[in-house]
Amino acid sequence: MEQETVLKEILHAFKLHAQHIDEKMDGLKTELESKMNDMKTSLESLETKMDKGFSRVDYQITELGKKVDGIRTELNETNENVDYLLSKNAQHEKKLRQISEQQQM
Repeated sequence: MEQETVLKEILHAFKLHAQHIDEKMDGLKTELESKMNDMKTSLESLETKMDKGFSRVDYQITELGKKVDGIRTELNETNENVDYLLSKNAQHEKKLRQISEQQQM
C-alpha cells in the first residue's frame, strides 16, 4: 500500500514536471512566433524601402539616358556644323589661293 502511495506521488510529480515543461515550451513557442513575426515585418519594411530605392535609381537612370541622348544629338549637330564650316573654310582657302595665283601672274 505504501509503495502505491509512493508510486502515485512519483507519477503526480512527473505529471507536474511534464506540465511545467509543456508550459515552458508553449511560452518559448509563443516567444519564437512573436520574434519571427517581428522579423517578417522588418523584412517586409526593408523590401518596401529597397523597392522604392530601386524605383528611384531606375528613374534617375532613365533621366540620365535622356540627357545623354540630348548631348549626343547636340554633338552630332556640332559635328555637322564643324564639317560645314571646314568645307566653307576650304572653299575660301581655295579661292584665296586662286586669287593669289592670279595676282602673281
